[in-house]
Amino acid sequence: MLELPSLHRRRILQLLAASGSISALPAVALAQRTEQVVLYTTLNSQSVETANDVARQALPHIKPSAVVGGSSQLLKRIEAEAAQPRGDVFWTSSANVMHGYRTLFEAYRSPEAAAIPAALHGPDDLWMAANLHIVVAMVNARHLPGAAPATWADLTDRRFKGKVIIGDPGNSSTAFTALWGIERVLGADGLKALAQNIVVSSSASHVVRSVGQGEYAVGITFESTAYPYVAGGQKEIGIMYPQDGTFTVADNMALVKNAPNKDAARRMYDLLLSRGMQLALLQNAYRRPSRNDIDVSKHLDMPPLADIKIVPVDETEAASDRDAFLTRWRAHVAAARSS
Repeated sequence: MLELPSLHRRRILQLLAASGSISALPAVALAQRTEQVVLYTTLNSQSVETANDVARQALPHIKPSAVVGGSSQLLKRIEAEAAQPRGDVFWTSSANVMHGYRTLFEAYRSPEAAAIPAALHGPDDLWMAANLHIVVAMVNARHLPGAAPATWADLTDRRFKGKVIIGDPGNSSTAFTALWGIERVLGADGLKALAQNIVVSSSASHVVRSVGQGEYAVGITFESTAYPYVAGGQKEIGIMYPQDGTFTVADNMALVKNAPNKDAARRMYDLLLSRGMQLALLQNAYRRPSRNDIDVSKHLDMPPLADIKIVPVDETEAASDRDAFLTRWRAHVAAARSS
């Protein structure tokens, strides 16, 4: 599996200093006893290590630790621990997943919220977007059956039969978001035609790995999971931002209600939304910022959001339509296999 390049620790500190995220702390703060803060996180090791590096400099008296897992797994754990919480911050998942667990979160409006567009604020300040995902197609140019695709509609062409891979939308929020949105762009017939060409993987991580290794020509995934292969120097790998429109997904975080380290949790929450942290996560883990004061194109070879055709999707509608959509999708897949 491709290893993600990591920022040198000095570079992280340079980012923080340039953004003003590290400020001189009074001596009394440095003398404070160490406080714990426990992050229940779905993020990869590069993101967690980056956050820890930033926190060591910006919050030297706070010691973060991470419990890593899938979003549903961690949310069910928070639910099981509700009478005596052990985690402080949940970091991160989409709103259509978090909505069913909203009673587990503590309302909080961070001072950093002013830099986050209003559309990325959760209901009643129960969560906030820590970064933004974009649904893309990861393309291996060496294995394309003809011209490179430019749209979702292109992927319905029969020349792509067996050449496109996606995760199972029943257990991958990435795949569900992508396919639910594609149905809005292409309609029911377009989704059915795509199902004729697509291979469904039970492992979301296998999608990008298999395209990177040349097993498939196209993988439908998030920008942040495809970009490491571009950054890693695989010249045959490219990212398609579909010209017929694609979708953004806010990756949200929340404070755990009645968290054991409430004050430290709020400071860590603020730091995760800060400009310095989001710059470090962009450059080290390729996570597109949720803040409106960072131009990603000045830091990486990513297009600014304004240059991408975005189709608005209603995550509340997506959540309510989930079961019905999965039934439709499975019927399309079954029909494709029998044809």
